[in-house]
This record gives sequence, structure tokens and C-alpha cells, in this order.
Amino acid sequence: MNLVPARTSSLVRPCLLAGMLLLAACLPEEAVRPGMASGGDAQTLSTSAAAATPLPTRLPIVPGQIMPYAAQSGDTLEAVAAHFNTTIAAIRSANPGLPRKVTTLAPGQVLRVPTYFAPFTGTPFHMLPDEEVVNGPPRAGWDLAREVEGGGGYLGSFRGYTLGGFREGWQVVDKVAERYSVNPRLLLALLEYRSSALTRGALTAQQVLYPLAYLDAEWKGLTGQLYWASEMLNDGYYGWRDGSLHQIVLADGRVTRPDPWQNAGTVAVQYLLAQWFGQEEFDKAAGAQGFILTYQALFGDPFVNGQALIPGDLTQPELALPFEPGKVWAYTGGPHPTWGDSLPWGALDFAPPSTVTGCISSPEWVVAVGEGVVARSELATVVLDLDGDGDERTGWVVFYFHLETEGRVAQGTHVSRGDHLGHPSCEGGRATGSSVHIARRYNGEWIPAAGPLPFTLSNWVAGSSGEAYVGTLTRFLDVISACTCSTFANQLALPSPSVP
Repeated sequence: MNLVPARTSSLVRPCLLAGMLLLAACLPEEAVRPGMASGGDAQTLSTSAAAATPLPTRLPIVPGQIMPYAAQSGDTLEAVAAHFNTTIAAIRSANPGLPRKVTTLAPGQVLRVPTYFAPFTGTPFHMLPDEEVVNGPPRAGWDLAREVEGGGGYLGSFRGYTLGGFREGWQVVDKVAERYSVNPRLLLALLEYRSSALTRGALTAQQVLYPLAYLDAEWKGLTGQLYWASEMLNDGYYGWRDGSLHQIVLADGRVTRPDPWQNAGTVAVQYLLAQWFGQEEFDKAAGAQGFILTYQALFGDPFVNGQALIPGDLTQPELALPFEPGKVWAYTGGPHPTWGDSLPWGALDFAPPSTVTGCISSPEWVVAVGEGVVARSELATVVLDLDGDGDERTGWVVFYFHLETEGRVAQGTHVSRGDHLGHPSCEGGRATGSSVHIARRYNGEWIPAAGPLPFTLSNWVAGSSGEAYVGTLTRFLDVISACTCSTFANQLALPSPSVP
């Protein structure tokens, strides 16, 4: 599966040559306030406050030169190495005090990073902090319905049958944001940026079909356009977060590389903008006089009262396999997309024992992997909130999908580990047989199933092959591989309570 839209072109930026040196910041990122740096053309914001904040200085460096880097929320050694075109071993050599095992780096932690040339480096301008891209801890006093209805535009008057029912415009935004875990404020700002759908009452016929001006019949209508945007945002965000995104292909086929000091939230928006714009338009849209002006007009300075979504050395709470002890289930899906077709590959699939294949009603139970409160229970879906506050945007949550309506646990129910949540099924679509799809989030951010913080269930640790759905579970010396079949090689079980 190709998760990043591919475009090919013979066009290259003529001013960049393969032998030139990387232009990298000579100061650590905290020396310049994120979001107030200028765009790639060295413009500055027109306001007096912005004009007083300079761009990070870019100076030529020699290959392997040590550059200071202040870790940002959610950074890992793997991602930092990818951003600076270096290796984990080189970073560790330059930072001998790093602990042997590192999951996430502490925000603000300064690293010495050996840096190597990578061409086509883009703007250092930070558009949005991560928390304005991820549907994380709620902003006090902000109400989505009130924002949409108060805008007086097309979105406030929208009524239509979509997402399984009749919904108002704000409900469509809310549901898409919930499913992809994308901040609804960002979705509103994008709609306003492309069609003024929040404030303009009458849109053209084409704008009604394509309010985000992405002219593809596969993604038409308000819901389709928001789904598309969320797919792009998550591909950009999590591709930068895990280090797999090295460059962005623009609409005209030209290439840009995110600045090594960029944050995931900004790269997410850059990735989306690249689907619309060629080089000249992209440079403006991604700079201080582009999309950010629309965002600021709606919501003010996004960097005020910012917070880190992911702390240093994040660890997963102890979790169990999602089925009852004494039962033998099959591991049918290694790391793959959590929702839709976008990154990250945060989900695993398990199927119950059955004498027949396909989508059948199963008497087996999917169970709680830990203690918590059911924050959401709806078609095919249960979200288990492990911190118990009932808000799936905060703390650790576990997302279950393909649960049958009959027998599904009610929202608000407090459950203990092993309590019944529902039966595996094909509800929700895109399943070849009755199963359960399970993934994790922390503070609204999806956590990849493999990598520095692997999905671990009853001491079985998830691993990825680099291909969606193809992966392993490892417990000590035991290794099983995912397969859509059900054979001895991919079966696993929890011991029965009666077994010592």
C-alpha cells in the first residue's frame, strides 16, 4: 500500500544543486519562538510583534557538523536521526549521557546532533503547534457548535444525511475530527481558507461539492472533503513523527523537505498544502502570509498557552490481550492504519476461533485490556478511557473497532480488565471476517503499534515488517506472524484462570 501520494516530474528547483551544503540553524530551536519565524522567502510578519522576532539564522555547515537541537513533544531518536539525515548511533555517540532505552524525548531536552546534507530544505516557519492539529485535551471555553453557528456561513446552515444519519455542519466536523483524531479547529480553518464556508452564506455549486477545493469525485461533499483532508494531515503528522516522511511532493511535481527543526503539526499542514499548490503558491501558503493568517483571524495566536502532548519517556500501561483467558484467537493483522488509509500504522487485528470463515455472528467476547471507563460506544466502536475521566482526548485510551451492535457495552460503563465489551464482527465495513481492530492514543495522538513504544498486550510485543498488516508478536523467545488465515502459527491464548 502506498500511503503517501506519489507524483513524478522532471522539474526540480534550479537554484539547488546536489553538491551544496545543508543550510541548518546555528541556534537551538528554543532560541526562536515557534510560529513567529518567517517563511522560506525571508519575509517577516507585518505586525510589529512579529517583526521583532527574527527567523532562525541559516549558515552553511560541513557534513557531520554537530548542531544543537531542542527536542519537541513526541520526538524519538529514530525521528530526529531521520530529520537530520544522520543515525541513532551518531546521535548516541555525540550524547553519551543518553539512557540505554529511550521511548520519547523530554520536550526541551537539548541534543547534539551530527548533521548531514539533504537538498530542498523548506521554510523554518512554524505554522501550528501539535496540539492544534491533534484532537487532544480540549481548550477551555471553546464550543464547536457555537463557533459554526456563529459564523453565519454555509457550514452553519448545512443539513444532510451523512455518516449514518442526518447531521448539521458542526456535527460533520465533530465526527470526522473524532474518527481521525484531528483538531476540529483546524478543519474549520481549512474550510474557511479554501471556500469561506464558515462565514460565507452562499457557496458556488462547485464549492458545495468541493468545499476544500480538492477536485476529486472520490472525495466529494463536505464529509468526503474533510475525510480527505484528515487523511493528508495524518500522513504528514505521523510521517514526520516516525521519521518515514523525508520529502513532500508538491502539486507541480517539485519537491521540498521539511526543515529539520520543524514540528509535526506544521509538517502536517505543509503536507496538505502541497496537495493543492505548486512551488510558488506553496511557499506563500506555508509562510507567514499564508494559511496562518486565516487561522489567526479565527482563533488568535495558536502558540499562546501551548502544551506538550507527549511527555518524555512515555510508557504504555500494562495491558492484556483483548479476549478471554482460556480462549485461542488468531493474530490476523500486524501494524496497519488506525482509521482510513492514513498513518500511523497503530492498529492490530485479532479474530476469534471459528469453524467457518467470513462475516458471521460470533459468541466470543472482546474484553477490556485494562481498567477504565467506556468514553464512546457507537456503531462498531468502543473507546476505553484508561484514565477514567470519560474524555477520550486526554490520557491513554484504547480504540476498538468491528464490535457487533448486539451486546456492545454502553457508554459510561466502568469496566475492569477482562470485562466484556462486545462480540467481534464485520460491522463498520472493510473486514473479510469477524474480528476486532484495536489501537492506542495518548492525549489524542495515535501511537504507532511498532517502534520505540510498541503495542504490548500480555507481554506480547508488536513488530512491523514495513508492510501494512504484515507483522509479528514477540514474547520472550516466542514469535508469531500475522496472517488472515487461522493456523497454529498465528494462534495465541491467555492461560485459563485455573492454570497456575
